[in-house]
Amino acid sequence: MELKKGYYHILAILIVTVWGTTYIATKELIRHGLTPQDIFLYRFTIAYLGIWLISSRRFFAANLKDELWLAAGGLFGGSLYFYTENTALGITQASNVAFLLCTVPLFTTFLSIIFYRVEKVTKGLIVGSILALFGVAMVVFDGSTSLKISPVGDLLTLAASLSWAVYSLIIRRMTGRYSTVFITRKVFFYGLLTILPLYLFQEPHNTNDLLTMPAVWGSLLFLAVVASLGCFVLWNVVLKKLGTVRASNYIYLSPLVTLVASAILIHERMTLVALTGAACIMIGVYLAEKK
Repeated sequence: MELKKGYYHILAILIVTVWGTTYIATKELIRHGLTPQDIFLYRFTIAYLGIWLISSRRFFAANLKDELWLAAGGLFGGSLYFYTENTALGITQASNVAFLLCTVPLFTTFLSIIFYRVEKVTKGLIVGSILALFGVAMVVFDGSTSLKISPVGDLLTLAASLSWAVYSLIIRRMTGRYSTVFITRKVFFYGLLTILPLYLFQEPHNTNDLLTMPAVWGSLLFLAVVASLGCFVLWNVVLKKLGTVRASNYIYLSPLVTLVASAILIHERMTLVALTGAACIMIGVYLAEKK
């Protein structure tokens, strides 16, 4: 039994390792000339087609209200989140994006306090939030002074964090009413639907030649099949076997994977100030979320 538990812990680490390298793959696609809209459309079209193989053939939710909530999930957790994140990756460092996205639990907690009033404002929440925000400031403003990178990219990452927090609350309403696979398929669908205006009205450019490059289609398949579809299914298994809290703790390893991978693969570097800020974010979030 213990051996089986150990296997799922290893599986969780492998999944988080994959997720930690998605920022690198996305940044490489942007460097090759794909726009954030292109990346999202290609990635989630492939993932959407793939998820049909493992999902039920039910197409609509039980009622219009639930369908609209799922559409909002596709907007905030799909097109808006990935558009802001991918745009940020074209401006700032991949490691910055990974660390700043650790603020998602804080945004989720504060939104839960405002809209659901189920969370309590504890001393740990206040101290942790202040420490995390201090760390955010260090990462953002160090980028504009030391590395000569616009803080716009870091602020877009914070917008992505807020978008994902809203998405989390939406999914909270839907969980229990529908299967996880069905909810994810609907999110993929409405994400694709809401990115279309940005895709259609972007500046015309030809991606046909880019899509024939092994580095480009290889990265897209990695993001769509491995990171989105495969890891999603495996992560659900890990959640079931280890429990939500224990499994979710492994997500905080993702920024460390990104930091190492970005330094090795695309030669990014972080200053001491930015690293200190990153540490403040992770410690602050831990203190705020500790029960």
